[in-house]
Amino acid sequence: MGIYTNPNHVVAFSDGEVRQQFSLCFACKLIGGKILVSGESFEVGFFAREDIEHLNMHPSIRLRIQHYLEHRTQPYVG
Repeated sequence: MGIYTNPNHVVAFSDGEVRQQFSLCFACKLIGGKILVSGESFEVGFFAREDIEHLNMHPSIRLRIQHYLEHRTQPYVG
């Protein structure tokens, strides 16, 4: 999907680490497994397209989802 970074999206972790978010995003196909939280999440889930607009998220994360839903032919770099 693309390479995403935003100097206004800074993440502060509970251990005191602070950094700018950087993501490599891929479109993938789910083939199995279990959905689980990790040390970097407290809640995970799958959502219907119509429910996404009501979720509370940073605008830079919303941009990633928007690009996926647009079925872009070229990766985003920015």
